[in-house]
Amino acid sequence: MHNMPEDNVAFEDFKKIDLRIAKIIKAERVPNSEKLIRLELDSAGEARQIVAGIGKSYEPDALVGRTIVIVANLAPRTLMGVESRGMLLAAHGEEGPVLLVPDGDVASGAKVS
Repeated sequence: MHNMPEDNVAFEDFKKIDLRIAKIIKAERVPNSEKLIRLELDSAGEARQIVAGIGKSYEPDALVGRTIVIVANLAPRTLMGVESRGMLLAAHGEEGPVLLVPDGDVASGAKVS
């Protein structure tokens, strides 16, 4: 195998990461940015906003209604003046980021383990 991380993470540290299912309710480009998109999410009735660098691979309108996986307990960050309360999971595809999504119906807010 190649590109494997050299530093191992203890299982107890991994368990601290809260991965959840969320549904995209609204998506719009962040002004003055080519790649940032502001997403409004629903995760088990909790509204949340995240900012993701997927704007070169996805159009905002095509994201609305999609179900994604997020890191729900990431400390908030401000990107280009917009607060982000989490991070979506994506892989690096040949043409840019590719969203990681459940392979079937999963309730919004469901814990990923």
